[in-house]
Amino acid sequence: MDLCQPEPGEWNSYLQRFMDGKMVFGSWYDHVTGWWERKQSHPKIHYMFFEDMVEDTGREIDKLSSFLGSNSTAAAKEQIRHLVQFDNMKKNDMANYSSFETMDFKISPFMRKGKVGDWKNHFTITQNEQFDEDYKKKMKNTTLQFRTVV
Repeated sequence: MDLCQPEPGEWNSYLQRFMDGKMVFGSWYDHVTGWWERKQSHPKIHYMFFEDMVEDTGREIDKLSSFLGSNSTAAAKEQIRHLVQFDNMKKNDMANYSSFETMDFKISPFMRKGKVGDWKNHFTITQNEQFDEDYKKKMKNTTLQFRTVV
């Protein structure tokens, strides 16, 4: 079986490869900014952010419903709210990539903890400073803003 992601290796070297854009699917920066810019001219693209979902799931469901032109009932929205909770999605084979044979979940599950700000438990101070510098440089020409806290 061919895996779509190689063994990640040691964290520091993985982080450097990430910042260099040497990932299987290319640069994360190019990916997210490309779609963000595309969204400006294509009204059928809707961005959702994990931190916003954690902060107020109902509000984000309402935004998505409005984007889709849906008049979902309160019961339907409550069902959606339940299904999109991280722990429920992590158990759902349709969402957690567990049936995706090219990923090795012994190395790392596709969905980990679902905790906003958990990166702080992995980055050293030096790594955080290096990443912040890299992020500011590569994201300076976009209006896309990410939050790291709720």
